[in-house]
Amino acid sequence: MIQLLHYAKDYRKQIILGPFFKFLEAVFELLLPLLMARLVDQGIRAEDAGEVWRMMAAMVALSVVGLLCAVVCQYFSSVASQGFGTELRNQLMAKINQLSHRELNAFGTDTLITRTTNDINQLQLALAMLIRLVVRAPFLSVGAVIMAFAIDWQAGLVFLITLPIFCLVLFFIIRATVPLYKRVQQTLDRLNELVSQNLSGVRVIRAFARRKRELTQFDASTDELSSIYIRVSNISALLTPATTLIMNLGILVLFYLGGFKVQSGRLEQGQILALVNYMNQMLLALIVVSNLVIIFTRAAASAQRVNEVLAVVPAIADAPLSSPSQKPATTAAGRTVLPDGAPETDAPATHKGAGSLSTNPAASATTSLSANPAGAAIVFAHVDFRFAKDYGLVLKDLNFTVAPGTTVGIIGPTGSGKSALTQLIPRFYDVAAGSVQVDGLDVREWPLDLLRQQVALVPQTAVLFTGTIRENLRWGQANATDDQCWQALALAQAEDFVRQLPQGLDTPIFEGGKNFSGGQKQRLTIARALIAKPPLLILDDSLSALDYQTDLQLRQALQEHLQGTVLIISQRVRSIQEAQQILVLEEGQLVGSGTHEELLASCNEYQAIVASQEEGGLS
Repeated sequence: MIQLLHYAKDYRKQIILGPFFKFLEAVFELLLPLLMARLVDQGIRAEDAGEVWRMMAAMVALSVVGLLCAVVCQYFSSVASQGFGTELRNQLMAKINQLSHRELNAFGTDTLITRTTNDINQLQLALAMLIRLVVRAPFLSVGAVIMAFAIDWQAGLVFLITLPIFCLVLFFIIRATVPLYKRVQQTLDRLNELVSQNLSGVRVIRAFARRKRELTQFDASTDELSSIYIRVSNISALLTPATTLIMNLGILVLFYLGGFKVQSGRLEQGQILALVNYMNQMLLALIVVSNLVIIFTRAAASAQRVNEVLAVVPAIADAPLSSPSQKPATTAAGRTVLPDGAPETDAPATHKGAGSLSTNPAASATTSLSANPAGAAIVFAHVDFRFAKDYGLVLKDLNFTVAPGTTVGIIGPTGSGKSALTQLIPRFYDVAAGSVQVDGLDVREWPLDLLRQQVALVPQTAVLFTGTIRENLRWGQANATDDQCWQALALAQAEDFVRQLPQGLDTPIFEGGKNFSGGQKQRLTIARALIAKPPLLILDDSLSALDYQTDLQLRQALQEHLQGTVLIISQRVRSIQEAQQILVLEEGQLVGSGTHEELLASCNEYQAIVASQEEGGLS
């Protein structure tokens, strides 16, 4: 956890002043039994009303000042812990967004959610308790022993004997509970995973009549979590009766010794009362220490999990900012690129629109959708790719070139690597061998933001975000006007159904777009990509939910109005047969390239795909 404390550097003042005020409160708390002893011995026994009132006033004053100190400490601890948690959560989210798809796959969504929420909450609590109690509890324990010796050395010995006995009980309880708390975190991960799967896959679960099985599995997981919590609670519950027993035995010894000393005049009755109060303070402080140990143990486990994410060096990052041996390169589209991959901001663009590196696509709000850039040039040179080091190759020695402004169809059996191919262009993954070039520059030499501004990807699974249709479209272009939104919707064949909605562009989108059909979601995601006016548009099997008529109209609209490079992945021959270039993949290898007619004449694999769809009446 110490490694993470630098995220609280903006709250040094609160972290220092909080314990200071808590220390003052502890000092006042240690003084109260002495005042009470004087009230009893010099006030009540001496029948001195003035002394009684003076001691009462002093005790009230100390209590009020101690309360104010405690409130100030609580305020500082809240500010520091919440600020620390916010900063840490922001840093963790920033790191997650820097991770490559390979690293995200290795961690998993559910554990990243748990680490961002539950684990950071544990760290916030630990910092708050560190400020509030880490000074007070030990100081009260040690201070109570010292004050006991100051009153009577034999009574102080009772405290010294009681303290290690209690610490021994505490040690065994903590030793038994700490491993269980670690299991709690692991079980919570599994429970979150089940909740996420059941909520996201509720339709599939119902369709396959698997509700009982999922409920049984969920019940088993919650029962396991409940069982662990019960075991922890049962063991922790021993602490209170054990503490009470030790405390009462200590008090009995104090009364026994004190009775003789009072009779002999060596101690006053008020001093015995003060010793009893100090015994209570010491043991209650030690109970707080035990809770602190548990909190810090859980926080240590959480800190380890958070550090695992923060310590990851992203496998995919921008090119080095300085490389003296490199010279500015000119891309195929005529753009000059500096050695670090950044464009020359004062160089004139060769054409307007998002295709120019010096132009921010989001700033092109006044440009018509029909004024598309010339398109991006794509080169795959001897590309090998695997999803992880221990996995087999998904793509093998892939070689092809896509000219700017070309419409390319990609087809092949399931698992042939079609989607993997497109994920290499915006550099979601890095190649295992070879290179992928965009506009004459290896994607590893591009600044990631600029590279991904050149690409609009519509994935296989249509993803919409909670908000309105307008807000989702503006993901593609932040300053898009309503006219541009309608143009994009018209091009994506979505204008008709959106205009029929009572709220039009202001129609709310539920979580994941569940208030729209599959075809409607696909058309909205296509419109979101088109509004960005990218040099390269990738449709990753994103026409699968469209009927043939809508599919045809969409492709015709793209051919008529879109001048950039388009990659269309599809299982349907009809969706790609008009493409200027068709790539046929099988088991990660390129087995055919050419037009529809050329492949029919020369590629056996393509002929088989066409024949199978003709038999099914799909062509």
